[in-house]
Amino acid sequence: LSVDLCTFCTISLDQEEVFRTKVFDKSVSPFYGEDFYFEIPRPFQCLSFYVYAKIVFQRELSVGKVSIRKDDLCKYSGKEHWFSLHPVDPNSEVQGKVHLEMRLNEVITENGSVGQHLVVRIIECQGLPLISGQNCDPYATVSLVGPARSDQKKTKVKKKTSNPHFEETFFFEVTRSSSYSKKSNFQVEEEDIEKLEIKVDLWNNENLAQDVFLGETRVPVKILRNDHIHKAWYLLQPKGNGSKSKSDDLGSLRLKLTYIEDTVLPSACYTPLCNLLLKSPDVKPISASAAHILGDICRERYEAVLPMVRLLLHHNRFVPFVSAVAALELDNTQEANTIFRGNSLATRCIDDMMKIVGKNYLAVTLKPVIDEICESNKTCEIDPIKLKEGDNVEVNKENLQGYVQKVFSSITQSSSSCPPLMCDVFRSLRHLACKRFPADPHVQYSAVSSFVFLRFFAVAVLSPHSFQLRSHHPDPEISRTLTLISKTIQTLGSWGSLSKKLSSFKETYMYDFFKSFQEEKCIEKVKKFLDEISSNVSKESSGLEDAVVLKEGEVQKRGQGRKRLGKKNFKKRWLRVTNRELSYHKHKGKEALCIINVKNIQAVEKLDESAFNRKNMFQVVHSEKPLYVQAGNCVEASEWLEVLGQVSRCNEGRLATFHPSNYTSGAWQCCRSQSNNAPGCKPCTSVVVANLQLDIDCDRETERIFSLLSSNDTKLQNMEDACASMAVYQGPQREQEDYSKFTIQEPKETFQTLKQLRNVMEELQRQHNIRSDNTAQYGSL
Repeated sequence: LSVDLCTFCTISLDQEEVFRTKVFDKSVSPFYGEDFYFEIPRPFQCLSFYVYAKIVFQRELSVGKVSIRKDDLCKYSGKEHWFSLHPVDPNSEVQGKVHLEMRLNEVITENGSVGQHLVVRIIECQGLPLISGQNCDPYATVSLVGPARSDQKKTKVKKKTSNPHFEETFFFEVTRSSSYSKKSNFQVEEEDIEKLEIKVDLWNNENLAQDVFLGETRVPVKILRNDHIHKAWYLLQPKGNGSKSKSDDLGSLRLKLTYIEDTVLPSACYTPLCNLLLKSPDVKPISASAAHILGDICRERYEAVLPMVRLLLHHNRFVPFVSAVAALELDNTQEANTIFRGNSLATRCIDDMMKIVGKNYLAVTLKPVIDEICESNKTCEIDPIKLKEGDNVEVNKENLQGYVQKVFSSITQSSSSCPPLMCDVFRSLRHLACKRFPADPHVQYSAVSSFVFLRFFAVAVLSPHSFQLRSHHPDPEISRTLTLISKTIQTLGSWGSLSKKLSSFKETYMYDFFKSFQEEKCIEKVKKFLDEISSNVSKESSGLEDAVVLKEGEVQKRGQGRKRLGKKNFKKRWLRVTNRELSYHKHKGKEALCIINVKNIQAVEKLDESAFNRKNMFQVVHSEKPLYVQAGNCVEASEWLEVLGQVSRCNEGRLATFHPSNYTSGAWQCCRSQSNNAPGCKPCTSVVVANLQLDIDCDRETERIFSLLSSNDTKLQNMEDACASMAVYQGPQREQEDYSKFTIQEPKETFQTLKQLRNVMEELQRQHNIRSDNTAQYGSL
């Protein structure tokens, strides 16, 4: 970077900030190391990354930005790139679109000459940015610009809206011909029109301060030579169409982007592919099933398995499928101590399942102790080489031991919270491992601990931000503490290593530290825990479900029934939702000002922007007055709606209709009904109760699978060729590079499934082709 200051990054959709990193200490080469995953809830033009520096009095100074247009995101998806930082110019920070209508009219003047008038109607704008977090007060200037002229006119100011409707018409004199018959004058008219253009600028009215530029668009008048009337939408552009002046080298930003965009067809289109995938657990052998083939051809792409796992989970087909795949892997495992250690289809499926199904389980079990570790910030370094001056290794060892004991106890006492589906999978793995290695008494435990400890708890301790246990990546010292705890938990949880000597530790200091745990009967605790989550042993439960914080954050809150409208009615509050209650607080950690039992929530819906002239608002309708909330940005609003919708989806008193606006001045502003208790005028968002309380869109997941199969069409063809070759020669397959990567036990069965996949994919592609015929006209919305 060009500055040696404390810096941080923000992520914006157009001009709306949706995430920001932690502040990094003074450095010209800061490493932020943070991951952000989010669904994009609205149309956008650019994804932008801003670097800011913290200066005196905690003011923020923009250092530079990287802005990537939506159409270019696919170019950079899946790989790391260095992007040069560009200056943050207020005149280039634009978003939104404008709807224009133009026409040329011939007019006869008072002296009998013929001239032309240009009629420009500015209809409306959409998607203008927020100014200081609030809707803007926009107006437009409309100019006819040429080599020797610049006639400008102005609309009225529209108050507090990002989607202003102007509906104003302006007239401009284009030519001033003295005689209609003179040829020279006609040529001048044509030449003038070639050089003229209409320029529309959008501004935010700042009253006492300088008005803020919101964007511009330029339309050449010559576009009207062929059309009498031209009516179109235009994206707003930076001033001067984004012309950039030379600037100093501001530095570079390294980003890794993954952008996925799918066009989802009607549900009926996906039924054949979905059915083919869902019958996979019943196919013998499992390697000939469609789901296994998908995993086989996409083994280099870790994220490829996720949509298949989600689809199988939704339809209760995951356990039989993963059991069959695990059995196949065990058949090829020669030693018990290497069980489930590779990056196989079985381990990838179970990893993804645990992240989806076990999210709340992790929060209940680890979040309290992880929060304590991150916030107390005790030194736990025990490596003599890394000790700082003044550190006491014995005190550090005691600190680390205390943290490990808390994490270990939280895990081994959490069996009653383990999701039933995870228990079903662990029970199956345990049974399969015992069957494969009947002489090994430890394999029944290592088969389970290799997942629940090594791939679940230890990984979550190491990277709590990746599992939504913390909002940001921990700083280096805390990260080191979590690394030491994770290493110890892996060893404590690994039944195989507990049955051996501690010589498996490469580091002497870890060997010395771990010896202190031998007296604690850790082996018995681990064994009891693994028994409870993987066998038919009944789990002891308190009968009360632990409260799980599903989401919390700062919002603007307004209650229904205030006497006067105005900014003062909105107050900053800390909103918190658990699986039991929704509450808001004056600040984080303070006592709740209001608590709403989630069972009393009757609807959670978006609120029209016009209700309070604010974006990103939603309402929680419950047994008392509705709670009106404004989220910080569109992503936050979408996440609140999703979480609150899921936690209340099974409530008995859910409403069928709701009011998308507010009740004020004696009437609902949406339907003008005068009764405060009038039923809603708009249907509530339909809620489908999904298995495991998961919000899974099966059509979208199936479309993702179709995209993956299509992008690996060459591998599918190679697999078909391999099956044909094996079936014809009936002998050992020649070790060709492409063929050796596939698992083919029964070539005829596999070939048949491949043909079915091919037919289904061709029909789906045909449906896409039908719908991709672009009938939209240029300039349409």
